[in-house]
Amino acid sequence: MKSLNLSLAFAAAAATMVSVPAHAASKTVDAIKARGELVCGVNTGLAGFSQADSSGNWSGLDVDFCKAVAAAVLSDASKVKYVPLNAQQRFTALQSGEVDILSRNTTGTLSRDASLGLHFVGTWFYDGQGFMVKKGKVKNAKQLNGAAVCVQSGTTTEKNLTDFARANKIKITPVVFEKVEAATGAYFSGRCQAYTTDASGLASTRSKEAKVPADHEILSDLISKEPLGPMVRRGDDEWLAINKWVLNGLIEAEEYGIKQGNVVEMKKSSDPQVGRMLGVTEDLGKHLGLDKEWLARSIAATGNYGEIFERNVGPKTPLNLPRGKNNLWNNGGLMYAPPLR
Repeated sequence: MKSLNLSLAFAAAAATMVSVPAHAASKTVDAIKARGELVCGVNTGLAGFSQADSSGNWSGLDVDFCKAVAAAVLSDASKVKYVPLNAQQRFTALQSGEVDILSRNTTGTLSRDASLGLHFVGTWFYDGQGFMVKKGKVKNAKQLNGAAVCVQSGTTTEKNLTDFARANKIKITPVVFEKVEAATGAYFSGRCQAYTTDASGLASTRSKEAKVPADHEILSDLISKEPLGPMVRRGDDEWLAINKWVLNGLIEAEEYGIKQGNVVEMKKSSDPQVGRMLGVTEDLGKHLGLDKEWLARSIAATGNYGEIFERNVGPKTPLNLPRGKNNLWNNGGLMYAPPLR
């Protein structure tokens, strides 16, 4: 009898699961559609990641993520309002609802993920903290013993610097600034012997602000892991899912050779995975509250992850960053998307 009761209970539970709607409404998506634009929190100015030109047009790796989400949700990648945020403002802006997404070179950590009322969507860029110094002065980070190092406050960077000095029993004097512009300005004026932040940020700063970029070098040793990615508020699982699968979809698109320039032609592909992703053979969008063309529109707007990387920070850009850990998993990197099926 006990076994029969368990079977009946399991059957009832299974029936309940089947009756759950495949998708519930997202209050964030409803708000975005009502206002007609996505509000994206970005860095105040970080070349390669989020930077506005003289006409106010934003570009960069983090900017492209918001464009891809807008294309999926609003069918128009241009319907994005960019809100520049410094390190101290970024979490409050997302918590308060000032922005829908925070796409601003932010490191995912346990405490941030568990205590801020926010969710990390996924890793959009694998980075690590490094040091920029005047060329020829030191060869590695441990030789910074006794040095003053410029750093921005309110970041994991500041804490990593303290941990690094303590772990290696060297003395480093952090010279802390609230705004990144003040920190870099102090370094280039000679107030600090080094400037520290994520290695991508060092490359961006050197290309943008150094009078002679070749006079400055980025030390090869990194002192931390910095997985950077977008964030959304907790309490809207449907919105989190949309952002997560746009990110995964752009990575998966590179793996399957779907590009900005061939996305229409690829709809004729006989590969069943390509057919699923582009909404030809299956409608994956219905699970996200979107139509079946959602990912095709995102790819058409920004290109796949590899195209986004190469256009904004790759070897042919002023940042000149190698793919490295940001290459696909089957090409020696860490970029790995769960299957879209």
